[in-house]
Amino acid sequence: MATPLVVGLAVAAAALAGRYGIHAWHAFKTRPVTRKFYEGGFQQTMSRREAALILGVRESVSADKVKEAHRKVMVANHPDAGGSDYLAAKVNEAKDVLLGKTKNTGSAF
Repeated sequence: MATPLVVGLAVAAAALAGRYGIHAWHAFKTRPVTRKFYEGGFQQTMSRREAALILGVRESVSADKVKEAHRKVMVANHPDAGGSDYLAAKVNEAKDVLLGKTKNTGSAF
């Protein structure tokens, strides 16, 4: 007589656990992606370390990775999308420093 009651409670508990699991999975999949970006405090002349921090890459990264990181950060900070002109200029400067295209690198060229 107690067996159907126990089976019913077990089925109900399994259904509630499944429902909770599905809701938790959807909440996990739809959570906002938070990324750690450089928080500012720019130096007078940008170093490779600061440029790498701005783009979120290592100092010794390949040119392709620098370009990819630059694109991602520029999408988030582009002036046409509500970003700042100053930040966009700093992101572009960071790309140039890491690719060796600036005159402030101390190079003889």
